Amino acid sequence: MAENEQEQRMATPRMAAGALFFDDQDQVLLVKPSYKPKWEIPGGYIERGESPLTACRREVEEELGITPPIGPLLVVDWAPSEAEGDKVLYVFDGGRLCPGEFTKIKLAPEELLAAEFHSADWLDELLIPRLARRVRAAITAHTQGRPQYLEHGASPANS
Repeated sequence: MAENEQEQRMATPRMAAGALFFDDQDQVLLVKPSYKPKWEIPGGYIERGESPLTACRREVEEELGITPPIGPLLVVDWAPSEAEGDKVLYVFDGGRLCPGEFTKIKLAPEELLAAEFHSADWLDELLIPRLARRVRAAITAHTQGRPQYLEHGASPANS
């Protein structure tokens, strides 16, 4: 195979990174974007030359105005989309945000309308299905202390 043909066959996925934060009742922090109907987790796209962890830290600071320590990787999700192409999505453990840290959140006004903690029971209602599956897997990874690999938000072993 010619080098040019091989390059054309190589995946060039869009990548994004986000953080999962918890409160004292093990609820997860979700953010309400101004440009989408459903809620999200804090995070965003990785820039060229930027690591997923660095992107996660940058996005949390840009969106929430805080710089908490970001912990280990919880989930990697391969999520191709016909409209947007291949995606690889990373979720890192943001740990527990105490009430004092939560009150320091300053939302990016052009991007976010709200940031609230929600019970995992509400994920299906608040998030798109693939993200709800990803967040549930991240909660499990956080609890078990073991990262998970997903495809379309689900474990390939369960597909």
